Amino acid sequence: MADATAELLSQSLCFCHDSDGRDAGQPGHRLPSRRTDTPMTSGRVTVYFAALLARTEDGWEASDTELDDVETLSDLTDLAREASVDEDTVLVFIEQEDAWFGVVRVDGEEDPRIFISDATAAARSSYGEILLTDELLGREPGAEDTIAALEELVGLDGTEDGEPDITPDNDNDDDNDDDEIDADAVPAGPLGDTGILADLGLPEAELLMLRTDALVEIADALGAAEVLETVR
Repeated sequence: MADATAELLSQSLCFCHDSDGRDAGQPGHRLPSRRTDTPMTSGRVTVYFAALLARTEDGWEASDTELDDVETLSDLTDLAREASVDEDTVLVFIEQEDAWFGVVRVDGEEDPRIFISDATAAARSSYGEILLTDELLGREPGAEDTIAALEELVGLDGTEDGEPDITPDNDNDDDNDDDEIDADAVPAGPLGDTGILADLGLPEAELLMLRTDALVEIADALGAAEVLETVR
């Protein structure tokens, strides 16, 4: 039974992760990819779909790209530029099933443009954190590093080094990862460039109305439905 399950996973072009992290012993992150039938062995399973579309003279082309080394928006932008044909437009789609979707647009050497359907939901995802940059959130670059340094100096309990901790214990407090974006500090709802696809056939108003199966509707508006279907 174990060998059969391993063979099934190895043949899949999809990726699933436990909600607590990006890598939970599942197959490597591949783009494009999707999985909806992974057996749940423990905890919750988060299903993602991702695709990269590059515009050419003959239309849109999909690329299968490894995401193993993607840790930042800069990494994702570099991958998009590598897939670009004559520095034409490249779109990267990331969708967490029934939660949020994001679009990154790269036009040649210009700065990437980003749209996220639900910033609060994306902040709870390791892939969403890649898109939620300081600039997009309206924060000073490096603000998180400064806060982390101050917390290390003073201590999360508010005491200086060497001072006794007189803060009463509270077993009900949640232990959050200091490196993760605080979802409560992220604005709810859509965030980013709502006109990111307007010149490609999808007006701002229609983009903001998309919910489930958003990427299917986006691809249809762009005339790339058949291309997307080949990688789903």
